[in-house]
Amino acid sequence: MQKREYQPLTIPQLMWNKKTLSETFGELVVEPLEPGFGTTMGNAIRRTLLSAVEGSAVTSVIIKGVNNEFSSVPGVVEDVVQIVLNCKEIVIKNKTGKPGTMKLHVSGERAVTVADIEVDDHLELINKDHIIAHVAQGGELDITFFVESGRGYQAAQWPAGKALQEDNRIYIDAMFSPVRRVSYDVEKTRVGTSIDYDKLILQIFTDGTESPLEVVRYAVSVIRSQLEHFLAAPEIPFNEISAPVTEGKPELKAETQDVRYKGVSVDLLLKPINALEFSVRAHNCLINAGIKRIIDLVNLTEDDVLKIKNFGRKSYDEVKEGMKSFGLSFGMNVKEAELRKLIDKE
Repeated sequence: MQKREYQPLTIPQLMWNKKTLSETFGELVVEPLEPGFGTTMGNAIRRTLLSAVEGSAVTSVIIKGVNNEFSSVPGVVEDVVQIVLNCKEIVIKNKTGKPGTMKLHVSGERAVTVADIEVDDHLELINKDHIIAHVAQGGELDITFFVESGRGYQAAQWPAGKALQEDNRIYIDAMFSPVRRVSYDVEKTRVGTSIDYDKLILQIFTDGTESPLEVVRYAVSVIRSQLEHFLAAPEIPFNEISAPVTEGKPELKAETQDVRYKGVSVDLLLKPINALEFSVRAHNCLINAGIKRIIDLVNLTEDDVLKIKNFGRKSYDEVKEGMKSFGLSFGMNVKEAELRKLIDKE
């Protein structure tokens, strides 16, 4: 039986606008795409970014001396409803995705902000200037916050049949998604003599707990994991029979002279870990564990890294932050053979 031959597809190039890229904003340009694919992919990625990216938020609170959300706290300017609304706006970065607690205890006349909250080790507060309440002279405010992880929006999870909780807990609505806003635009672009190809421009705004690069990687992983179950037979290897288009696009080739793979360059992935400029302690721990190249590092899971001898939490946080600045993360599952093929094509 003869093997069927397939026509190649146009493989797009991805470029982040480095001039505007930050922890809260990113503009991603994808071109060229097959005609019509700009809207198809832009809409799918946008909807997934807004609804499916994991995050953490306060889901319930216990305010000392209060047993329902329609009360007031002696010595506090805001009533409980306003305090709860302010608690909803707390932006939390969860390093492990596990539940956690936070505590707040202040007294005396002052404005109470997020910076006054004590958190578990795996939690980090982003908007520390955000005001929770104003305490008057002689007043006191004591709150325990309960943090959970999830996706999208979650209504307050009140236990059925109970108006007042035994522990005086007040449940609140939670918006878990770190993505604040996503917009996309589709323009026409040229490939050779054809002007019917698409150029997709994505603008992504986050709350600072995750960078635009991280949320795009997560969203695309979600889409791919869902779509691959539609395959009733082995996948058609379009990536192997197709090649990225740079002809006629000098500005695109200049930006992508290193072939892009999963948002970072092949050359970077194959460089030694020295290129990431870690501290001596973190660097030596990785080298002693046989982690000599960046590709070896990004293919580790977070659990693998924490098991490295003498590699403590401080070194872990340093390495993770250092990788993030290059668009890297643990568990990327990069295959070196694929990278070599991309280099040969280039």
